[in-house]
Amino acid sequence: MIPESTAAAASRSSEQTKKSHDEANSSGAVNHSEDESGNENQQKNVRRRKRAHKGSENVKRKSARAGCSSVGRARGRRGKRRHVENVTLFEVITMGRSAMRAVIDDWIKAYVTDRDSSLLDLISFFIQCCGCKGVVTAEMCQSREDSDVMSKMVEELDEVASLQYKKFLAFPWILTVTWPMDTDSVEYPLTQSGPYGRWFHSEFCDFVSVLVAQCQHSVIFDSYLMNTLISLLTELSNSYIRAFRHTCTLAAVKLLSALVGVALSLSVGIENSQKLYKVPKTKTTRQKLTPQLERIQKKIAELQGKRVEIESMMDIVFKGVFLKRYRDVLPEIRSICVEELGLWMKLYSSEFLNDTYLKYMGWMMYDKTPDVRLKCVLGLQGLFGDPLLLPKLDLFTSRFKERMISMTLDKDNEVSVQTMKLLLLISRTCDDVLSPDDYKQLLQFVYSSQRPLAAAAGELLYLKLLSSGAHTSDSQDEINEEEAHKLQTSARLKSLLQFHQESELHKHVVYLVDSLWDCGGALLKDWAALTSILLQEPSSHGPGLTLAEQALLVEILVASVRQASEGPALAGRSGAKKALNAREKKIQIDDCTKLTEHLLTVLPKLLNKFSSSSDVVASLLRIPQFFIPECPEAENTQAVSSLMAELGAVLDFHSGPVVVEAAARTYLSLCGEETSCGSVARDARDSLVQTWVDKLTVLLEDSLQGDCFSADEEKTGDILSTLRKLRAFHNCHDLSRWSLFQLLSPLLSAGGAPPEVLLEVLQCLCFFMIWSLNVSSGTLTSREKAVAQRLQLRLFCERSHRCLSHSDHSVRHQAFLGVCDVLVAHSYQTHVWDPTSFGPLLHTPSPKLQRALSTFVCMHVFVGPDCDSQSRVSEGSEVERLEDLHRRRNLLAAFCKLIVHGVLEMSTAAEVFMYYTKYYNDFGDIIKETMYRARQTDKIESSRTLVLCLQQLFVRLKKEQESGGRAQAGVQTFTSIKELARRFALTFGDPVKFRECVVMMHRTGIEFVFQEFNQTPETPTPPLLSYLTILSEFSSKLLKPDKKTVFMYLQKHTAELFINLRDECWQPLVYYRASLLTAAEGEDAVSYVSSDRKPCPPNRSPFSKQKLEGSKSPCLFSPVDSKVSKGHRSKFSPSHQEKTTDVDLFSLPLEPAARGLNPEGFVLSSSNEAEDDTVEIEL
Repeated sequence: MIPESTAAAASRSSEQTKKSHDEANSSGAVNHSEDESGNENQQKNVRRRKRAHKGSENVKRKSARAGCSSVGRARGRRGKRRHVENVTLFEVITMGRSAMRAVIDDWIKAYVTDRDSSLLDLISFFIQCCGCKGVVTAEMCQSREDSDVMSKMVEELDEVASLQYKKFLAFPWILTVTWPMDTDSVEYPLTQSGPYGRWFHSEFCDFVSVLVAQCQHSVIFDSYLMNTLISLLTELSNSYIRAFRHTCTLAAVKLLSALVGVALSLSVGIENSQKLYKVPKTKTTRQKLTPQLERIQKKIAELQGKRVEIESMMDIVFKGVFLKRYRDVLPEIRSICVEELGLWMKLYSSEFLNDTYLKYMGWMMYDKTPDVRLKCVLGLQGLFGDPLLLPKLDLFTSRFKERMISMTLDKDNEVSVQTMKLLLLISRTCDDVLSPDDYKQLLQFVYSSQRPLAAAAGELLYLKLLSSGAHTSDSQDEINEEEAHKLQTSARLKSLLQFHQESELHKHVVYLVDSLWDCGGALLKDWAALTSILLQEPSSHGPGLTLAEQALLVEILVASVRQASEGPALAGRSGAKKALNAREKKIQIDDCTKLTEHLLTVLPKLLNKFSSSSDVVASLLRIPQFFIPECPEAENTQAVSSLMAELGAVLDFHSGPVVVEAAARTYLSLCGEETSCGSVARDARDSLVQTWVDKLTVLLEDSLQGDCFSADEEKTGDILSTLRKLRAFHNCHDLSRWSLFQLLSPLLSAGGAPPEVLLEVLQCLCFFMIWSLNVSSGTLTSREKAVAQRLQLRLFCERSHRCLSHSDHSVRHQAFLGVCDVLVAHSYQTHVWDPTSFGPLLHTPSPKLQRALSTFVCMHVFVGPDCDSQSRVSEGSEVERLEDLHRRRNLLAAFCKLIVHGVLEMSTAAEVFMYYTKYYNDFGDIIKETMYRARQTDKIESSRTLVLCLQQLFVRLKKEQESGGRAQAGVQTFTSIKELARRFALTFGDPVKFRECVVMMHRTGIEFVFQEFNQTPETPTPPLLSYLTILSEFSSKLLKPDKKTVFMYLQKHTAELFINLRDECWQPLVYYRASLLTAAEGEDAVSYVSSDRKPCPPNRSPFSKQKLEGSKSPCLFSPVDSKVSKGHRSKFSPSHQEKTTDVDLFSLPLEPAARGLNPEGFVLSSSNEAEDDTVEIEL
């Protein structure tokens, strides 16, 4: 970005350079004295960002340089395009690596001819790469130790001339960089976002590497080029300016990396020459080869001298740049230094891989920036991955092992993952580094919530298991290969089971399987070995597995089947790959086919063996849910029939909810229309259900005698187990054709039924009604069927209503949830059914049921003070409290669904909204979402509900104050009601959108206070006047014209009253009027734009006109002070009501509001004397 030719600048005399520099200094230059790594570029802190892409490439020179002309000639000889003939070194970056190599070769030729001019071109290139749009001038320096020269090395700023200078020594040059203080140049090429920044970084590094590679056989050893280049980069990397420091530090470390490559080439040459030297020495005719040996020895000495010179250059760069910049304030610079250090130690270990350099890597692992720590870990992975370098890492490993282990807990996920991979590498290459305690700490990460970290820990765990498994298999010489594989798999699985049992960190095996899936998938997908181990009996080869180990192995089997079928997506674990590619999908389908073919035949044997254990059976019953629908093995009716028979036997033996629900879901998977065994599974399911219905019919005939339930304990147990099976299956399957409603509904009206039986009956009937409503489009073919369905719905609601007052709380809760779910399902079906066909008839809950539901919520959800105040005595009590809170949230959510779906009147929600602030931590999200959904349905009616809620609370408080009794549970304080109103007001966002709603709330509130009030000497003020203080919380949501309209409406209701604002009893009215009148200065922008600013009518009284002119507010009654707030005094003065063209939302009469009032001592009188009519009130 230097548009001027620096060749011409180089030819200037040093006197002219000094003269121009002194003139710039005389215009106000400022010397910088900050620390070298301190806050840089302070003078540019007000600059805005701008992409410098166009300014950082294709910059044409105004005059041709010697070097560039040679480049153009070289490119012309190669037949390239004409527009590349006159390019700078900076422009060659855009042309790719091949063009870069050709241009650098031409530059080397130009350097041999005129090294000063070409070297200045190279210097300008680095200045341009820093993003500097300036000019470089140079003067010769005779001695590096000249004190006068060193005193000139400054960075100066000329604010008057808008120029900035940097003068530094690049021996034998004294360079002066002058560039304008452009406010648009805060960004420089390395920091630009997007692909350009990444591209420039790559191409810039390639340029430095190619430059050194092309010079390594020629000018690199002339003691001029590299000395000047190293001096340049060292000086600029120490600059206070970030662009210079960042770019030149990157160039310097890449230069050192390129020098490492040169040193390696020299080392290879030395090694080859030494081999050639040793070969002739073994011959007998070495006297004849003495000249050749001397030439080889001379070449070895020359190469060794060059290597020493290169190593000297590397040492200068390391000490001059790395040691100063690895602790730079800029994280990008620290990251660059650490990354290159790891590369140097790996490539040139003889020079860099020692404790002198390794300590920097260890120190930077404590850096506060995650990227720096990540570069350290990645560099160490390269070192520990080479077995030849391990002996040199012993001291480092012992010193920083604890830090590496602690970095597995790094807050940055990528750092923790790469650290775990580094420790895995150390575990593979160094057996004695990690102790058993270290392994115990690291292996716990298999249960981590981050899947990449868990997978890395799983690989470490699998590595330990492999070693134990290999030892076991080596000891089995006389056993055949299949048996040896089985024993080896058994040993590995035993180690895995032992690890899971000893860790006691997590009870879900599925996370352990997911962690081991990437590295140990072959073991976990060996379902034949897993099932054979589960089916085998104890033998002479081993004691076998215990019952606990067998149960755990079954869980591993189920988890592996789920992993193969569904993939690594797990609840609570992030970082898994969400989308599968074609190859992974094919592997998944093949795995599902294999597990279906194998387990379809083996699963009946497993169910038969573990039929007595309910937990194991429940786990095994989940396996068919992951079978592939279309499998050739599923067409084997014998295998399917065997599986169905075992499922039936399991259901006959077990009636627990876990087993029954798992079986119901399994039948749901097998009975699908697309499955190959669907018909067989459906027949088996229907046979089971018919057996249960027949059995239950017989039991109920014996147990129901009239309206009384009379059954002994054995029959009650049989009824209960059968009901559980029917309930679980009815939840997943449509059992409407068995008419369970007619069979079970009499139990709800019969007396003496146990609570457990009623609970199951309520759930069965609820599922029956939901299924009936869900399939209405296919089953309701006539009006008679629709009427019968509505009768069933009414009967269900009536009998559930009776259960709301049952003595058992679980029965009450289930009755409430069942009614709510069925009514919501009915409401949904009435909205989506096709009008051309028969559908569910309308059904409205009775008012008695609606009141019962509302009362139930208040009594069972909003109980006690608030959940935050409950003491936490122990862990058990805390668990019980959370479970109870979860139940109460379910009850509240079910009730709110009735309101949102329109089953209940929206005004019913007032009983819920009044607890918004009191139970905000427990139920605030549910109540707020209900407000939002209700407002979407009808914003006016939802606002009426909020008003009704506040009025009900206020009336209850008033009655309690009048009675003087003890505080009741549903009564809130005046402060809490006011806070609730403030929270309600915050829910109104856009004042224009909710304009009608807020005005309606004010109108309703004024009517609530003043309607049906007759002023008498005994009751001078309305009893509900304090409600105006609560209503004032909504005044801020009124627009300016609406405030005037509401104020007129208030005047209308107070026109016939005798009001003395000095009395304490009228203070709520004063407060409310003040909230309506404070609209002048602090008015929001929306209100100000929406208001009508009209001139004063000619018939306005002079006093009123004067008052309005003295205020900025166009309101009718305006205080003298422009703002009414706490600690200020306001004056209210009367005036006649003006006729306005604003929209009158209340259809008010336009006559003056102060007519007929007593003129003495009342603010609302029509007197013309301001002194008598103005009352000062301190708010």
